[in-house]
Amino acid sequence: MASVKYLGHASLRFTTSSKKVIYLDPYAGDDYSLSPDLVLVTHEHYDHNNLSLLKMKDSTVIIRAKNCFDEQGRYRVFSDGEIKVTSCPAANKNHSIKECVGFILEFDNLKIYCAGDTSYLPFMKDYLPSLKLDYAFLPCDGIYNMDVNQASEVAKMINARHVIPIHMWPGALFSEEVAQKFSCLNKLVLHPGEEINLD
Repeated sequence: MASVKYLGHASLRFTTSSKKVIYLDPYAGDDYSLSPDLVLVTHEHYDHNNLSLLKMKDSTVIIRAKNCFDEQGRYRVFSDGEIKVTSCPAANKNHSIKECVGFILEFDNLKIYCAGDTSYLPFMKDYLPSLKLDYAFLPCDGIYNMDVNQASEVAKMINARHVIPIHMWPGALFSEEVAQKFSCLNKLVLHPGEEINLD
């Protein structure tokens, strides 16, 4: 069964049912023991792109924000036949839309939205609900990203089956206070080091 481990801050590790390993924004936590098949970097701030933590394979694929735009500036889609990654907008006053992306992951009949460092953008309301997402990971620190109230509103808009708050406080793995303030019916809180099966 597929799983996700929350490493803390904005760092996640997904494992597919076939045991392929995907890291998103490696930086936080200390469990980077599994070698990745795929690494996703939403942008190049130091707390999202510490690839030195990873024990790469010769076959590891790394997708960074700069790889996510074609010659016309459109968002690219990547697929190996088992894992599909669709890059999508992420931006605010702290993150240029030309240098930051979110990702929509599809594997094992799951659709997972990883917002990246962003505030509210119209496509969250106009497009994401149509995907019928299974999971969404939303930042909510209120300093570099949308605050917990805006993140709660976005969660209601996109209506994923499970919505997980991340990136809750600069420099911290986690904030229990922010996690409790995050409010939506489909809220799911993961603590750093916690791993769950994806259903």
